[in-house]
Amino acid sequence: MDETRRSEKATAVAAWEALFRAQVTVMRALNAEFPGGEISFNEYDVCFNLSTQPGRRCRMRELTGHLLLTQPSVSRLVDRLTARGIVEKQPDPTDARGVIVALTAHGFDVYRSVAVQHAQTIVDQVGAGLSDAELRTLTELCTKLRVGAGSTAPRRGTRASATPDPATV
Repeated sequence: MDETRRSEKATAVAAWEALFRAQVTVMRALNAEFPGGEISFNEYDVCFNLSTQPGRRCRMRELTGHLLLTQPSVSRLVDRLTARGIVEKQPDPTDARGVIVALTAHGFDVYRSVAVQHAQTIVDQVGAGLSDAELRTLTELCTKLRVGAGSTAPRRGTRASATPDPATV
């Protein structure tokens, strides 16, 4: 492998490590300071994702794709939210096997109440050491990374790890 390619890989690995460590640090702080009286952090994530969908509803399968939880975990989470009247499950009119998950009016009120408090914690944590210009750049870079990574299919037989071993890269 030539030095240029090795250097590009080392730079990509270093960037991943920095991004991963920043994400872990911020997420720990957000979890610790989350105003979880009415809903948990994961329940908030479900409500947030539903709130961004047309009609505040989407198929269970699509919802699962937006979350970092397994399908069975999302199903149990949605069942708990349904029992509390925060979401409702409806049959999918286009697929008898599918389920639509919809944020109820009560669920949206709960979500908005928590979101207002949570937004301040996000501002405190994410904006702590960054200027407005840096925050805009971070947003652009993260969007570019997400779009680029989403267009690259993983190779068969490989698994992503949190931090690749630089000796093997």
